Amino acid sequence: MKKLLLLIAIFGYSVGFAQDKPFPSVSVLGTGTVNVVPDKVLINSRIEHTGKTAAEVKRENDKVVDQVIKYLKSQGVASKYIQTEYLRLNKEVNYNTKDTMYSANQAISIELVNLKSYEKIMSGLLESGLNRIDGIEFMTSKKEQLQSEARKKAVLNAKMKAEEYASALGQRAGKAVHINEVQTDHFQPVYRVMEMKSDSSGQQTIAPGEMEVTVKVNVEFQLD
Repeated sequence: MKKLLLLIAIFGYSVGFAQDKPFPSVSVLGTGTVNVVPDKVLINSRIEHTGKTAAEVKRENDKVVDQVIKYLKSQGVASKYIQTEYLRLNKEVNYNTKDTMYSANQAISIELVNLKSYEKIMSGLLESGLNRIDGIEFMTSKKEQLQSEARKKAVLNAKMKAEEYASALGQRAGKAVHINEVQTDHFQPVYRVMEMKSDSSGQQTIAPGEMEVTVKVNVEFQLD
């Protein structure tokens, strides 16, 4: 009985040792990038007024916000693409003159799903009373499709690197044993020069250029 237990213990130790023994492998970082011309734009705008009473500045702000929203809807911009980011009302006291002033500002983000309407809508917004643009952000409606394509490129890039390392050592990169995505949703604008028309009525004021959709993955390959 003691001999049987000893044999089982030795066998179990041998199996455990074999499982813990590391296998030869190579780990690399693969990068996949896809370029795309953006087809949407997010306008970060703000409406602000100052005055001697809180009621006055809020009334002025509310009036412009109403005009802006009505104008956007008249241009076919759906309500889901118009969002209030914040509304602030501040009181400021000049301790030298003892005067009190109030300021109200409301930030509104506007998403345009058609870049061709940008110039016209921007002009209309300014005419409606919107008095500040904090910036614009280009986007794409093909986000998921482009991420999928970038992932495939990243894995193939990792395989190519692994094969180069293995070949230099006189070996071969076998099957992948571990894949870990380390970066996604990275959008990097690549600017390019756009032709400006001589006719001011048709002049373009934005240059969307291209966006880079990048995915990075760590892949470990078994060495044969």
